[in-house]
Amino acid sequence: MSQREGRFDFVVVSNRLPVDRVIEADGTTSWQRSPGGLVTALEPVMRAADGAWVGWPGKPDVEVEPFEADDMHLVPVALTSGEVERYYEGFSNDTLWPLYHDVISPPAYHREWWETYKEVNERFARASAEVAAPNATVWVQDYQLQLVPALLRAMRPDLTIGFFNHIPFPPYGIYSQLPWRRAIAEGLLGADVIGFQRSSDAANFFSAVRRLFGYGTRSPEIRVPDGAGGHRSVIAKAFPISIDVESFEEIARRPEVIERARQIRQDLGNPTTIMLGVDRLDYTKGIGHRLKAFGELLRDRSVSTEDVTLVQVASPSRERVEAYMQLRDEIELTVGRLNGDFSTISHPAIAYLHHGYPREEMVALYLAADVMLVTALRDGMNLVAKEYVACRHDEDGVLILSEFAGAADELRNALLVNPHDIEGIKEAMLQAIEMPKRERSTRMRALRRRVRENDVARWSQTFLDTLRHVGHR
Repeated sequence: MSQREGRFDFVVVSNRLPVDRVIEADGTTSWQRSPGGLVTALEPVMRAADGAWVGWPGKPDVEVEPFEADDMHLVPVALTSGEVERYYEGFSNDTLWPLYHDVISPPAYHREWWETYKEVNERFARASAEVAAPNATVWVQDYQLQLVPALLRAMRPDLTIGFFNHIPFPPYGIYSQLPWRRAIAEGLLGADVIGFQRSSDAANFFSAVRRLFGYGTRSPEIRVPDGAGGHRSVIAKAFPISIDVESFEEIARRPEVIERARQIRQDLGNPTTIMLGVDRLDYTKGIGHRLKAFGELLRDRSVSTEDVTLVQVASPSRERVEAYMQLRDEIELTVGRLNGDFSTISHPAIAYLHHGYPREEMVALYLAADVMLVTALRDGMNLVAKEYVACRHDEDGVLILSEFAGAADELRNALLVNPHDIEGIKEAMLQAIEMPKRERSTRMRALRRRVRENDVARWSQTFLDTLRHVGHR
């Protein structure tokens, strides 16, 4: 703990702490670091800046005292099971998530969810205010905590406050449906710097601010009244997030991982082409669209199961939300039908896997896959696309990437598709299967160069440099 009465110069605030609680066989509990790029990006900054991380420990109705793990000071925020249901599963994931993803699924607007969202955001803001040193920097993460910046500014005007939105920000015509649109926008404007994945997201936010408040905007700056007759400047712009490229490449070069990739191909019957999809089981990911396209290629005999196998990893997600239960049923029905129609005893049409995997196994899958399918209908970034590229040190493989994923702004050498255009996906699949080795290598080299230039360390550095500049000014 800091020597300054438990007060910290740098505070990260996110819905979840960067650790998972593990209960051993003998009943003792320990904390294990969560996998994820955000922890990797911020860990060195936390160490250098005497940092604390505020977040929910992941289990409802559990009170945990602040503790140290992985050289980080962790400040748990307790939530009841009712709050998890209303704030997290309800308002965050059944109101904001579908709304911010272009209403792919209808959002639900319930006032009691909103009231709990406000209460929980206040609790996160108070916890952050209590651990932050005078003039500290606080970086709030993601859509579950959009009210925290303004609440923090009211409690602690001395703080420099950043906010990063990991998911898309919708056009005003969609955002305006939200009954609490002004309160959310006001919450975000409490920050000094608001980060988005894409320039178009930042532009959508500017539009919402102009329409709702009439504030002066001149990208990347918004002039917000300070309540004392003056103005404060808020910077809102794109900071596209990335991955820890070196760690993925290091794993991909391990002999045992390369051997595992070979074994995966063998277990699938050594098809000429393996296509791979890796997604959370979410309606934004376009899993059904790629299955439809692949099924049509099988039906019209453009491909055969002897030559081409699709591996779909769909990790469980929000399994208590009705829309996700329905989605799982639809996907598994489609997979079952296609396998029933086209699989042979030795060659499955689709290898469908509804569970998560450790990173080493995922890297082996990336190495085994000739074609990576990222067909999201809407995605803030989609780090899977970048992970695939980072792992391909052999400069082979083809990335098919939705133009509606944030990664499409950077990874222009992928085969870009409109996931709603089934014929377009089919054409891209055939183009990828038939692509000459020289073209595959040229494209992959360019993709790898781009991902290396903008890794996760550069993302956090760029954001925090902007925040420091604003704070000093």
